[in-house]
Amino acid sequence: MTLRIGNASGFYGDRFDAMREMLTGGELDVLTGDYLAELTMLILGRDRLKDPGAGYARTFLRQLEECLGLAHERGVRIVANAGGLNPSGLADRIRELADQLGLPVRVAHVEGDDLTPLHPGSLAAHAYLGGFGIAACLRDGADVVVTGRVTDAALVTGPAAAHFGWGPTDHDRLAGAVVAGHVLECGTQATGGNYAFFQEGDVRRPGFPLAELHEDGTAVITKHPGTGGFVDVGTVTAQLLYETQGARYAGPDVTARLDTVRLTQDGPDRVRISGVRGEAPPPTLKVGLNRLGGFRNEVAFVLTGLDIEAKAALVREQMETHLAKVTDVRWDLVRTDRPDAATEETAGALLRLVVRDANQEVVGRALSGAAVELALASYPGFHVLAPPGKGSPYGVFEDVYVPHGAVDHVAVLHDGRRLPLAPAQETAVLEDLPTPPLPEPLPEGPTRRAPLGLIAGARSGDKGGNANIGVWARTDEAWRWLAHTLTVERLRELLPETAELPVTRHDLPNLRALNFVVEGILGEGVAAQHRFDPQAKALGEWLRSRHLDIPEALL
Repeated sequence: MTLRIGNASGFYGDRFDAMREMLTGGELDVLTGDYLAELTMLILGRDRLKDPGAGYARTFLRQLEECLGLAHERGVRIVANAGGLNPSGLADRIRELADQLGLPVRVAHVEGDDLTPLHPGSLAAHAYLGGFGIAACLRDGADVVVTGRVTDAALVTGPAAAHFGWGPTDHDRLAGAVVAGHVLECGTQATGGNYAFFQEGDVRRPGFPLAELHEDGTAVITKHPGTGGFVDVGTVTAQLLYETQGARYAGPDVTARLDTVRLTQDGPDRVRISGVRGEAPPPTLKVGLNRLGGFRNEVAFVLTGLDIEAKAALVREQMETHLAKVTDVRWDLVRTDRPDAATEETAGALLRLVVRDANQEVVGRALSGAAVELALASYPGFHVLAPPGKGSPYGVFEDVYVPHGAVDHVAVLHDGRRLPLAPAQETAVLEDLPTPPLPEPLPEGPTRRAPLGLIAGARSGDKGGNANIGVWARTDEAWRWLAHTLTVERLRELLPETAELPVTRHDLPNLRALNFVVEGILGEGVAAQHRFDPQAKALGEWLRSRHLDIPEALL
């Protein structure tokens, strides 16, 4: 029997109407919502400092005000990690809402992920739990299950385990659900959103995805009829590569072997996932630590017309004495100017000054005042994009690992009973797989200088301070060329920001894909805003824009 699981949220702030659209657009058994990310946990942690009763995704509760009755009427169960730092508090609010609406809805939650008391100095420290707590709540009859920090894929593995009766050692089946869950977790990124070849379909308002799961762990990714966007092997490949690393994709329930995944087009807007193999999970759980790192400020000086380099040098020299006490100073000159420009804006370049320090005063008014005081005493045409502020706090993310037994994974059932979940009994130390054999290279032939993106797609994202760049070829012939051409050394040449950083390449021949992990390019994580693109969202598109000598037969 098929289990239809949909997604209605890929992040905290995603399309508000998606829950209603998914409930009314077609048949579903379970509707999931992913509201948590590394940055979200920091935001919720700051919310909780102001109000101990806060710490959950408020928009989820507002969505339920409109849709809880609809879900109950249609028999759709809802599973979401919107509980954030306070799943029990959110569960109580949902019960109150159900009473107000006169709905006999059974609400359960999962807890045990909060390890903040064990990590002094952290604002939020939470272990990534698996899906068996969710499964226990659903097996006991819950209509709504909310969690704190679980893996994104757990929102799918939990319902699948409950529905099909899977146990902890059903590794292949669980791995198939993990892959399906990873494809669903970011919402419309699986249906054409943020897709390298977005012009191949109408992505003005892509529909949210759903998975048809089967008892053997296979799945079909699709969407409701008549919704926007499109689902093909490319859109699913792109999302499958997003924020992953090696061929072993580890989680608390199972390690999924991404090198075994096979994707086939199963009809219009339907992609079948099959062949997924799983292994025992690693012996430890990941714990995400969020803490306040200090204070940050930024000034963007606009430099217009001639002598851009000299103007930038003057400002830097004028600000030098005011920056002497600042711990971290970063200048970036962004050359957006053009010669003989037809508009003032296209004649301008930006000189960005970013400062960080533990002392707010050092990067606050003292610094911003110094920048403003240059208004009549610096380069010709002086102005800034916005007046600098007093300095704002920034966060730092890091991950540590604890044994499974160090976490009290508990399903709090709809009637208040507490059901502890046993830690994984079968585990395996995570090791890299041998590099698979490469395909035969293309025969020699004429080449043309052209952007990589003409023949390859890419998607990139963040994992703490690291970034991943997944690159895939669209044909077997392009894969033969890509696999031999896009080496680590070539990537460093094409993306000079990576030249001095550790870079690891992972080969995924079944997907005709390469996955590069660039360590440290994002500093201390997204909340620290280390670089212009703090989540590495566009790193892959930068790579696609770089020019190489590409065989004419591929163009």
